[in-house]
Amino acid sequence: MKQTIAVINAGSSSFKFSVFAAAAKARLDCVAEGAIEGLGSAPHFFAHDRRGAKLVDHQWSQDAATSTEELVSHLISWIERYAGSGSLMAAGHRVVFGGALHRAPVRIGPGVLEQIETLTPMMPLHLPHNLAPIRALAATHPRLPQVACFDTAFHQTIPRTARLFALPRELTQAGIVRYGYHGLSYEYVAAALPNYDRRAAQGRTIVAHLGNGASLCALECCRSVDTTMGFSVLDGLVMGTRPGWLDPGVLLYLIREKKFDASRLEHLLYEESGLLGVSALSSDLRTLLASGAPEAQEAIDLFCRRVVSAIGSMIAPLGGFDALVFTGGIGENAASIRQYICEALQWLGLSLDSDANASGGPRISARESRVSAWVIPTDEAVMIARHTYALVGAGEDYRAAGRRYP
Repeated sequence: MKQTIAVINAGSSSFKFSVFAAAAKARLDCVAEGAIEGLGSAPHFFAHDRRGAKLVDHQWSQDAATSTEELVSHLISWIERYAGSGSLMAAGHRVVFGGALHRAPVRIGPGVLEQIETLTPMMPLHLPHNLAPIRALAATHPRLPQVACFDTAFHQTIPRTARLFALPRELTQAGIVRYGYHGLSYEYVAAALPNYDRRAAQGRTIVAHLGNGASLCALECCRSVDTTMGFSVLDGLVMGTRPGWLDPGVLLYLIREKKFDASRLEHLLYEESGLLGVSALSSDLRTLLASGAPEAQEAIDLFCRRVVSAIGSMIAPLGGFDALVFTGGIGENAASIRQYICEALQWLGLSLDSDANASGGPRISARESRVSAWVIPTDEAVMIARHTYALVGAGEDYRAAGRRYP
């Protein structure tokens, strides 16, 4: 019987999930993926295999009373029917924030769950949703091992001076520092990079995770040494609905003169800004690229300019760079955005191969380019599956094997 792992990525309106089967040589193969969408209204449960064939499609009625426990139980029951009774060995969860308490993936027990819950004030819009299916599984399937994988953990190698804000020390000691996010994505790319470019893996690489949420990570020998997101996921690049870098004086002005309270500010910063705010049209870059509106082009230009500026701010502390990697929904699919960014960096020795870029790479830099450029699709789910298997199933042997299967 093959052992399987469920990977759950819970948000405010959906649970995304993947099912991985342990194969020969400790390889983990994704055999199914899907979601439960419409949480809190009329949940919709669907799944397909890696070839896209539909496996299940179930819709609850609008008036159905579906608790998180019921939805999670439905998911686990379906996985056990699909993968085989008794095959499910563990569930791995993406948890956006581990703070200073959790610097690596951890097997969840009552004490661990309570520790993570204490971090909720630092990440109030994300952690409660991440923890909901963990609590539900603990109640409905208490014997199923669970593992929490933190998006902040990969950035534990960032130097202290790159973490600090210039704030009073008592605030720093209270945990107000730069943590960084998208760590599971960057960890996957770092593990995969040696298979694409050994020179870059042994040198200085900047990874651009560009999507509705966007950030950069600077790698030295595949270890994180800097990133654009800081204390929260609001920091850094322009995103779909988040502004990125913002003068704190703007917030003081809005509080003092426009009478914004914390709730109004939160909604502005998380839901109304970024590409949506600048374009007044959409948060989806595909919509903006298809639009002829000048406001849409202005939002695109601002997005790209911010990426280029942030790359420049990382190159100086790195003392140069050897490679640029694009990943994430925009990074993997928007050739025109990659072109804009790479051409702006041409003076640094990055020469774009237009044909390779148009076809999606993986290498999109010209053969003679001093700095290489790549498109490497990320896979946060397999990263979570690896960590879960390492903690519950195969220990150190699998950690070593994981590097060979990016």
